[in-house]
Amino acid sequence: MSPLSRPRILVLDIGLSRDTPDSCSGEILEFTPDGANQRVLVHKQALPDGLVVDVVRQRMYWTCMGLPGNPDGALYSANIDGADIQTVVAPGVVNTPKQLTLDTESAKLYFCDREGLCVYRCNVDGSDLEALIATGEPGSPPDGMTFCVGIAVAPKLGKFYWTQKGPSKGNRGRIFCANISTPTGQSAASRSDIRCILNDLPEPIDLEIDEASSTLYWTDRGELPWGNSLSRVRLDESGLPLPTTASPQKYEVLARHFSEAIGLKLDSERGEIYVADLGGSIYRCDMDGKQKLKIYSEDSRAFTGIALL
Repeated sequence: MSPLSRPRILVLDIGLSRDTPDSCSGEILEFTPDGANQRVLVHKQALPDGLVVDVVRQRMYWTCMGLPGNPDGALYSANIDGADIQTVVAPGVVNTPKQLTLDTESAKLYFCDREGLCVYRCNVDGSDLEALIATGEPGSPPDGMTFCVGIAVAPKLGKFYWTQKGPSKGNRGRIFCANISTPTGQSAASRSDIRCILNDLPEPIDLEIDEASSTLYWTDRGELPWGNSLSRVRLDESGLPLPTTASPQKYEVLARHFSEAIGLKLDSERGEIYVADLGGSIYRCDMDGKQKLKIYSEDSRAFTGIALL
């Protein structure tokens, strides 16, 4: 496929690899498909982490973590050229928002709050904010086991999925799922439909789901041999993992040797996957993890979320 037919790339730079790093120097960058040209769309962001594009409304949405551990995280939106920045969820409402995703059918944003120990959902204008999952009480000892990070929504399966990364490089990460509709009479902290679908993962971070093939993909920041990787698992009709014999794990490790893999975006139409890492690199590979290509790298960048235009 010609590179000219590929999409433009949006990526978040957290700003911490600069010569003079600070917590409010994050940016949203746009790259050409080959990574040869870039431009800054949004400046001065407080540790941006998650990014998603709404092609219907021609807007992008992103999270800013703020100072981790303080309740000053926020969600913003803008036109895809960076103009008309609006506050979706104001600082002080949530703690440390991480990956976010969009259910285009319901026009709902879903996002994880790491130190807030929650999974949230709201309208694209920020209204009707609701906690869907609560894994503990904020302020409890931060062992990582209750930290919610990655999020994906599968409307056809009626489920959403999220990662709880576990301790850094700890091989105790997990992926969970629950129904999009909270069981009647139950709360975010007590719902009965939560399922842990994978455990003992190195350190799972961002999620993406290809509903056409019922396949869940994720990035992993964990330690060698299976961390710093891109992995996937096939799902059955109920949205739970199918057994695999393709690897020693209960899932497939598709590609390895990233540098703190974070951002993940599927381009199912073209049969390609994009990964961004804290080492300042953007990669592209096929849906099986093969033909892995580093399309951009810069030591002074530290990338988190990624999206396509």
